Amino acid sequence: MAEVVQAGLWGLVAGSALLLGAALGYGLRIPQKAIATVMAFGAGVLISAVSFELVGESYDQAGLAPAAVGTLIGAVAYTGGNVWLARRGARHRKRSGHAQGQPSEAEQGGSGTALALGALLDGVPESAVIGVSLLDGGAVSLVTVAAVFISNVPEGLSSSAGMKRAGRTRGYVFGVWSAIAAAGTVSAVLGYTVVGSFSPAVIAAVTAVAAGAILAMVADTMIPEAFEDAHLAIGLITVCGFLVSFALSHA
Repeated sequence: MAEVVQAGLWGLVAGSALLLGAALGYGLRIPQKAIATVMAFGAGVLISAVSFELVGESYDQAGLAPAAVGTLIGAVAYTGGNVWLARRGARHRKRSGHAQGQPSEAEQGGSGTALALGALLDGVPESAVIGVSLLDGGAVSLVTVAAVFISNVPEGLSSSAGMKRAGRTRGYVFGVWSAIAAAGTVSAVLGYTVVGSFSPAVIAAVTAVAAGAILAMVADTMIPEAFEDAHLAIGLITVCGFLVSFALSHA
């Protein structure tokens, strides 16, 4: 199978977890503590994947400077986009609860579009690195795919639950996540085709940029949701997610 097709298929596999999470969050009444638990686990998984699969790989390929600079650029770019979207109603796009939940369209016009763009901002870096991982030996990093898949389930779950409480329709919720899954497929293909034409040093820097964006996303959107309804085991659950991803990367 052509590697570009593999990139798209793996991107679609990881993105499909968003639809799975959305179906659970929209169709079931899941307790807030359960949502916080799965979000904490997903945050731990992504933190580990960023550390060992992305930043670590970037460092091994190009050294400290490209890895550090790329990570900072990714974090700055994500934060800038997130600030812009937050002012348009997407600040709490992964929140499922009532206290600081997502605004309805009546409460803030244009927030629906902002929520969709926010979901795209969160999902594109994760999918792009799946395609980039194929450049290292022609085989996708199953650890990266697994980490994105595992983390996408709670992301879709929490956000769709919040969308439902904000009065979003079923068509809107599943339309958003279907579009993001499709965008993830395209991002994985572009990660392979576009980035593959660059030098190893540039590839390492691009990987680090994606890592910085993902890490900023985890800190800004996933961890607040996980700890909003925190119970005493949340920290332990985050560590468990970290260790699962760590074990996969060293299996």
